[in-house]
Amino acid sequence: MSRQQLIEQAWEDRALLQQQEYIDAVKATVEELDKGTLRCAEPVADGWQVNEWVKKAVIMFFPLAEMETIKVGPFEFHDKIPLKSDYAEKGVRVVPHAIARYGSFVNKGVIMMPSYVNIGAYVDSGTMVDTWATVGSCAQIGKDVHLSGGVGVGGVLEPVQAAPVIIEDGAFVGSRCILVEGVHIGKEAVLGANVTLTASSKIIDVTGDEPVEYKGYVPPRSVVIPGSYTKKFPAGEFSVGCAIIIGQRKESTDRKTSLNDALRDNNVSV
Repeated sequence: MSRQQLIEQAWEDRALLQQQEYIDAVKATVEELDKGTLRCAEPVADGWQVNEWVKKAVIMFFPLAEMETIKVGPFEFHDKIPLKSDYAEKGVRVVPHAIARYGSFVNKGVIMMPSYVNIGAYVDSGTMVDTWATVGSCAQIGKDVHLSGGVGVGGVLEPVQAAPVIIEDGAFVGSRCILVEGVHIGKEAVLGANVTLTASSKIIDVTGDEPVEYKGYVPPRSVVIPGSYTKKFPAGEFSVGCAIIIGQRKESTDRKTSLNDALRDNNVSV
């Protein structure tokens, strides 16, 4: 029986988690997440595929893990999930007090300022997780992404079929942005400070003659700022938050130059 089949059986009958074969299947799955050889969601030919069975294993890992006290100098923690280790071997720079939990993957060249990466998350090479940024459970962060100070990337374990937040390669997410509920940010997009996106948020492209509306998805290379639109309620008309696409990053092999141009040309604060 495959490991996936064992996970699916245990998900339907939690009493099976008393048997070593099923315990080993859950723990081996989380270990592969930690090594980056398995992902909660992954790119496929026609988009992204959510690996529901992997998320099930993460959820079942919690009741199997035991609470323990972790002491680091004068600091004390009490939790079920250990922290990642061996960062020098992994080629990851970790600034105190950055924390990544076991079961998350942080690839070579990542810089973690004081920040937090939760179990099941995947952070690819060259990405900056800046001060007080949080990467939630199962979130998928691409290569050379910049998560600015205070960015909140939401986690999603349940429902298991729900897509996690996905931020593709080369994207720049400005300070205090909030991205939750499976929002998908395309490659090399730029989000200005304080953009908040949920699955139901309107994302309006105003660069053409007529507005084009998206929900839960920012197209590649888009430059996005916070905005609002007027909505009617029984009590009257009120402004409701949205995001506005005001331009595109220029084609450039130098992402940093392209980013600076995008911010300058569109007067975007990050």
